[in-house]
Amino acid sequence: MTERKSRTSLFMVLLIIAVSAATSWATTFIQNKNYGVEFIETTNQSNQQEIKARFANAQRAFETDFTVAAELSVHAVVHVKTKAVRQQRQNDFFSDPFFEFFFGPQQRGQRNPQQQQNPGEAVPLGAGSGVIISNDGYVVTNNHVIDGASEIEITLNDKRSFKAKLIGTDPSTDIALLKVDGKDLPYISFGDSDNIKVGEWVLAVGNPFNLTSTVTAGIVSAKARNLGIIGTDRYGRRTEKLSIESFIQTDAAINPGNSGGALVNTKGELVGINTAIASQTGSYAGYGFAVPTSIVKKVVTDLREHGVVQRALLGVSIGDITTEVAKEKNIKVLNGALVADVVSGGAAEKAGIKADDVINEVNGVKVNSTAELQEQVSRYRPGDKITLGFVRNNKQMKVNVTLMNAEGTMDVVSTNKFQQDLGVQLKPISDTVKEALGIDTGLEVVTSSGKFREQGIQQGYIILKINNRNMASVKDFENVYNDAQKSNKTLNIAGVYPTTGKITYYKIELGK
Repeated sequence: MTERKSRTSLFMVLLIIAVSAATSWATTFIQNKNYGVEFIETTNQSNQQEIKARFANAQRAFETDFTVAAELSVHAVVHVKTKAVRQQRQNDFFSDPFFEFFFGPQQRGQRNPQQQQNPGEAVPLGAGSGVIISNDGYVVTNNHVIDGASEIEITLNDKRSFKAKLIGTDPSTDIALLKVDGKDLPYISFGDSDNIKVGEWVLAVGNPFNLTSTVTAGIVSAKARNLGIIGTDRYGRRTEKLSIESFIQTDAAINPGNSGGALVNTKGELVGINTAIASQTGSYAGYGFAVPTSIVKKVVTDLREHGVVQRALLGVSIGDITTEVAKEKNIKVLNGALVADVVSGGAAEKAGIKADDVINEVNGVKVNSTAELQEQVSRYRPGDKITLGFVRNNKQMKVNVTLMNAEGTMDVVSTNKFQQDLGVQLKPISDTVKEALGIDTGLEVVTSSGKFREQGIQQGYIILKINNRNMASVKDFENVYNDAQKSNKTLNIAGVYPTTGKITYYKIELGK
């Protein structure tokens, strides 16, 4: 990729997903992103006095001893290694000898079957880091670290290894939760990422380049960074309708393999999960990004209790306010999130929020950007009531809002029983996937375990038909599952992996 030169510096934007080989390291780095914006802060006399008072003892910061924090964290940060089961029989999508049986005689190309060797064999996929957050073996990592894995193994700093079970994932925040069978394991307690300040010391702990736990030090460079990388594939294409980004930026060295590792404060408390780096080479170049624990804690709690995240939505399209937009719309404030559109029937519309309102407060907490608004709302669940502060016609106002889920209800979303029985989480495919594959319907495998994993079905697989019936919704899957339970107890699955373009078949025996 040729780097363009301009007066503003260009950084490459790329999400590196550890999916290629045993030597792949799970990390995320960013390329092709323009960071040519310069921020200048000014203070008045009263602010200067306040700052001097707050940091009267700042000299102690230069005498900080990191050994306690390092000792508390290195033993709880683990090396995560993944494997993927070789896929079953594969043939070119739309040019397969069984295509007509499943889909009828439509646009079949020249037959060119490419059956894969040794189906069912587990091969190394990649590696990254993880953080033990409880003494009974819950482990947090990045979703992209374990994406597509059929087997997950963690190794502690003392060289003990455990097979890990995938509890659930949240692609919208790039967080995944694992569980290992262990007792009295070392773990890191959650700290409060809200309280960390720009300029504060932090440590990044992980397993870069497949090394054992490594500690690097730096400061918090910025907070609430929105980079637009979560919910996109390696080519920058949108794969998730919703992404929640409010990264902590740090200059602590983060390298390939650090993804899923810990960002801790000087007390040894977890304040973030290391996720991305900004680099021209893929290695450390001074910019690292971590998902704050203000987001992580809620995601982990939901995954433990429900298997899926209970995501509350305002039902608005928002954007940051630029000076140009403010001038055009005669907006006197520059801090907050500008409402571009309101979803019909959504929580915001029902509360009276309108386009061109500027939301700048959630339950008394000031929000200065879209990233901060998303982070604040992400802490709540459907059915929760919050108070929004907003500016309309340059007047500060408040309104109470009852949050909803993506279905427009306040119900708790849980994994269906049939999905639990099969070890799978499903969702309808996005319009982007439909367009890319030239199909009208399908279900995407969000997580794969149990019977699905045993057959080698990987995350990202698109189910097109089961027992010769189209799959347009999770309800369609449930219906064919229930029918199969009453008859031959067999699911004949046909689908495709978007990354390979190969149509793939699986057979699951329900009675076994």
